[in-house]
Amino acid sequence: MIDCLVLHGPNLNMLGMREPEIYGAQTLGDIDAALQTKAGHLKLHIDTFQSNDDGELITAIQNAVHPSARSTARSILINAAAFTHTSVDVRDALAIFDGPKVEVHLSKNFKREAFRQISLISPVCDGSIVGFGMNSYLLGLQAIHSLLAERHKAE
Repeated sequence: MIDCLVLHGPNLNMLGMREPEIYGAQTLGDIDAALQTKAGHLKLHIDTFQSNDDGELITAIQNAVHPSARSTARSILINAAAFTHTSVDVRDALAIFDGPKVEVHLSKNFKREAFRQISLISPVCDGSIVGFGMNSYLLGLQAIHSLLAERHKAE
């Protein structure tokens, strides 16, 4: 079982080339490497997945729920990117998952265009971390670690 499934939404595979003044110079590979290092320190087993297709993200979420799937997960860290504002489908899939869920964004979406200020997934997540660049992911993983520890104590 995976401790945390990290999901990256559309266009995040273009980080480093895509609007670095907004998203920074780090690539998705840089973010994934930093997450693996942080996960090692936290003693978490993580798996990362990026897709430009909301259907593939939904399938990954559903597989995280399904007890017989190889990719069953205890928690989800998600940057749904543009799907944050548009995909009821991704929101509904996240609602099915009953483990800890943390939403992250590289930029501070509340200071951007009006359509980016609406998150369809925030209401079904335990929390959101935005505006810290790559550190949003690392802070999100730390939050996941804390949420998993709280659940373990309660069991």
